[in-house]
Amino acid sequence: MNRDFACRKPITVSQFFAKEMKLSLLLMPFTTAVLLWVLCAALLKAQEEPFLPGPVRVVSTVPANGDLNPYGVAFVPGQFPAGGTINPGDVLVSNFNASTNLQGSGTTIVDVPSNAPVTLFFQGTTPLGLTTALNVLQKGFVLVGNFPSPDGTCGSATAGSILVIDKNGHLVSTITERVQGPWDSALFDEGSTAKLFVANALSGAVVRYDLNVSNSRVAVKKATQIASGYLHNCDPVTFVDAPTGLVYDPSKNVLYVASSADNAVYAVSDAADRNHDGGIGSLIYEDPKHLHGALGLAMSPNGHLLVTNNDSINPDPLQPSELVEFTAEGQFVKQISLDPSPGGSFGLAVETVNRNTAKLAAVDDSVNLFLIWTLTAPE
Repeated sequence: MNRDFACRKPITVSQFFAKEMKLSLLLMPFTTAVLLWVLCAALLKAQEEPFLPGPVRVVSTVPANGDLNPYGVAFVPGQFPAGGTINPGDVLVSNFNASTNLQGSGTTIVDVPSNAPVTLFFQGTTPLGLTTALNVLQKGFVLVGNFPSPDGTCGSATAGSILVIDKNGHLVSTITERVQGPWDSALFDEGSTAKLFVANALSGAVVRYDLNVSNSRVAVKKATQIASGYLHNCDPVTFVDAPTGLVYDPSKNVLYVASSADNAVYAVSDAADRNHDGGIGSLIYEDPKHLHGALGLAMSPNGHLLVTNNDSINPDPLQPSELVEFTAEGQFVKQISLDPSPGGSFGLAVETVNRNTAKLAAVDDSVNLFLIWTLTAPE
């Protein structure tokens, strides 16, 4: 093939080149032509990059008992031990409502494997109401918040607990110390030890649990309240508006807190080792144009934060069920809608597969669906 023709063709046919410029390309000296050939090779490679995004998987989160309202989302880590009913790469989803659709009555966690149908991982005994506070320990345990209500209202809800479940879906213990409506959580897992941060809806406070973890048990070494003062109140639609989404960044030793009633995101410094209450922390993101009840929170591989919205605070009918991306410095980046109706976005999680691939998982609790995007960065 004539290289000169092959190189000129993709450039000179471009709509961004005027006719006079196309002619001048043919008259360039040899050195410029060589540089142009290098550029041409890069353009040809770029043309080979796919346009279509990675696969989006959509599955129902409703198990056989009819539980509804999916909340928590958690990936099973790569170090998770074999021999159980869940495997590395699976995604777990907790349900907050029973089939009656009363909030605070869901008893199940479903397992979404990478290449297999959804199965039931855990079904507990009432009274339960499994929340967004869902995490998986690499030693083989699942932690989930329980915030039950006998009549579906926050006003009647009890303080609840954190359930410790083994790799086979069996309840092995519960944590109740300093628990006041465990609404969401974040986990920093170091194998034999871990730090679990829990946002409490009934107190508006965040508690850090220093955990000792073995192959057979999870024990609380210390429970410390590290943040408080976030607005919190019952809501007949959302159940409660309170501090919710948590993300811990170990590189900065900072815990990010999404507070729904405050409609803002805060940063609590020295989160892993502070021994006293730091209040609400520092405000990092307050955006009435894009935030509508800041709710679930996750961090993307590029360090940006992703926040869902409950659409009960500062609602905007033109921006329903938005997932908002912003920088850790508080700069808006982008948003997408997860559902055309309000109140659909809630729990979410991100997993980095390799240096070029990540997975984003999020629930749409308006229609009891779960979505997984596979996102690939260019080489």
